[in-house]
Amino acid sequence: MDQAFGLQQTLGMAAGPATPPAALPPGHQASTLFGNGAPARPPCRTIAVAGGKGGVGKSTVAVNLAMALSIAGREVMLLDADMGLANVDVMLGLTPSRHIGHLLDGECTLEELLLPAARGLQVVPAGSGARRLAQLDNGEHAAIIRAFDELARPPEFLLVDTAAGLSDNVTMFAAAASDVILVVCDEPASLTDAYGLTKVLSRDFGVRRIRMVANMVRNEGDARALHQKLARVSDRFLDVVIDFSGWVPHDERLRQAIRRQCAVVDVWPSSHSALAFKKLAELVDKWAETDRAVFDRIAFFGGRNATADGVPR
Repeated sequence: MDQAFGLQQTLGMAAGPATPPAALPPGHQASTLFGNGAPARPPCRTIAVAGGKGGVGKSTVAVNLAMALSIAGREVMLLDADMGLANVDVMLGLTPSRHIGHLLDGECTLEELLLPAARGLQVVPAGSGARRLAQLDNGEHAAIIRAFDELARPPEFLLVDTAAGLSDNVTMFAAAASDVILVVCDEPASLTDAYGLTKVLSRDFGVRRIRMVANMVRNEGDARALHQKLARVSDRFLDVVIDFSGWVPHDERLRQAIRRQCAVVDVWPSSHSALAFKKLAELVDKWAETDRAVFDRIAFFGGRNATADGVPR
């Protein structure tokens, strides 16, 4: 039985206590899902970066925040969770030979999938133009999430660059994370979609705190005005707190870094946008554990449990 298949089989089991198959050897990736004597893993801070609407700069924020944390000396892994339309590897000038689909097919382990980037950052690439990855079912999403529990050396931070929109691809990963960063820009559609995503995560998945980052704004005043618009309607209709976590200005250096397929915090560390990402990284490093409603859910390295069908509740 290969690793990914074992994960998917486990996630597809009916409700009730799970019993590992006798044939599973010690240390097999699927065997640890049953808790049979596996050593406790160190905690990992998992942050899902979401945006609701496409084009708000979500991937740019995810890449530069991950790189800023790496530059600060943290062990960081960046998962490209935009299945089927992945671009993190492109943004960092990387050329992966494998992607998440190979993990699900049992052709490689998660460790073999890791792609080294600058400054010690490690990237988990997804596929671009792969229709099958864009149509993963809940069990396959859960299998990907579960696979991270099996890393021999988990990172200090796992950042997840989610897809745009409200698909299961977004909600599954956001619900499993310790924190959710919501990237918003100064456009009506961005605010509308950000509120829609907040509503789904709050009502359906028990997320009680979301960290908002204003992107491509002129100044802090404009950024805080965006936050007030979103927070005001969320406070009125939803049981969720929207924290203001920072802002990233319009910056020609950032545009140039994107064209050069580099992170601006790496190539132009003194630019306005790079300083904003570094400030955000300093804030992220100080976040306390997020209070969540008591749900059985999958969570990266969090010690929480999955429901019988593998879907976070």
